[in-house]
Amino acid sequence: MPSEDALAGKVALITGASRGIGFAIARRLGRMGARVAICGRDQARLDQSASSLRDEGIETLAVQADVASGDQISALVQKTHQKFGPIDILVNNAGIGLFGPFHEFGENDWNRVMDTNLKSVFLACRAVAPEMIRRQTGHIINISSLAGKSAFASGAIYCASKWGVLGLTGCMAEDLRGYGIRVSAICPGSVATDFAGHGGKDASKLLQPDDVAHAVAALVTQAPGSFISEVHIRPTRKP
Repeated sequence: MPSEDALAGKVALITGASRGIGFAIARRLGRMGARVAICGRDQARLDQSASSLRDEGIETLAVQADVASGDQISALVQKTHQKFGPIDILVNNAGIGLFGPFHEFGENDWNRVMDTNLKSVFLACRAVAPEMIRRQTGHIINISSLAGKSAFASGAIYCASKWGVLGLTGCMAEDLRGYGIRVSAICPGSVATDFAGHGGKDASKLLQPDDVAHAVAALVTQAPGSFISEVHIRPTRKP
């Protein structure tokens, strides 16, 4: 694995990082020397997570933000830049899930999932891309899901959002690779968090948040001559 100072001097922004996968990613990148900016909607939870990271000696900026708002994403990026400098690593992790027969959901349900899971990725990437292009460097990692590769009953809205993330990621990678910017997607299976949708699976066999953080660490420390466009993560034993 990369050394503890592999990301010394780097700045990482992780959305949806007040808990679960996002927090694990922030902690892993921070332990590797990065200064991390995290965002979430729950101020109390966000403050608690930031305090935990700082207790480990990780330079941390915590910003309450709704990732579905272009103005709040712009403010988040600006605050990160003012505090730490240009963003080297963006991890779009924020996400929600609604599960059930598609015809039982309303338009507001559709908009809520798409705004959080897909629109936010577009907004955050759009906010950081100009500076990354100017500097001719950067990593963007979008957390999708194996649900973005496979259809299943009661997963219509969630699957659609994660398929969209994969399509967006692939196109952004082509738009930005000529500038030395690497754009990748990570597709985990079910992860042991409080996220809905585990469907009664054996929790002891689920992926752990650190499994996803491990993949992020590998991507951002890859040699500069190549990039991995998509990573699938599955538990060793089926839950």
